[in-house]
Amino acid sequence: MKTLIIYTHPNHQSLNYAFLQKTVQGLTENTRAGEIKVLDLYEEDFDPRLVFNEHKRRRDLYQDPEMKEYREQLLWADQYVFIYPIFWGRPPAMLLGYIDRIMSTNFAYRKSGGLMPEGLLKNKSVVVISTMEGPTRYPLLWLNNAHKVLMKRALFQYIGIKKVKFFEFGSMEKKNGQQSKRLEQIYRYFKAM
Repeated sequence: MKTLIIYTHPNHQSLNYAFLQKTVQGLTENTRAGEIKVLDLYEEDFDPRLVFNEHKRRRDLYQDPEMKEYREQLLWADQYVFIYPIFWGRPPAMLLGYIDRIMSTNFAYRKSGGLMPEGLLKNKSVVVISTMEGPTRYPLLWLNNAHKVLMKRALFQYIGIKKVKFFEFGSMEKKNGQQSKRLEQIYRYFKAM
């Protein structure tokens, strides 16, 4: 299995970076895991701005030469792992910009004439690891699970991915021992998968 980890956090001293390290460690120690690539959107200085104009048309985004390497990474991988904090009930703007620029018509999906498009990234799986300052149930109780709906239904199902696993960890800024337990949970998950 080939895994592309898409890491989106500006600080390499953060808890999210520790989750990245535990994910890589678990996959590295898993004899069935195969190849691993890490895409660090902040380290890459990824430009999240989506531009349409007379030179860049929306219908041609799937051929944008600036995004060629990123499209190839997604096609290469069997599994995507997204690691990011939840800001204001949603993923960071950097990650949303990546999604806007990469998941385009005729690359991630194709209009089929029916109610839903045909997802073109089928037979892939996704693991989402997200952290937040607020309580774990905050997105469910106050935001009607907007984060999961956005990622699972509006993105992954739309592009053809059905196998999606969420690890959504709340109250992560408290020093109550939960951080180390959650890091160990992620390590064990990827080591055993």
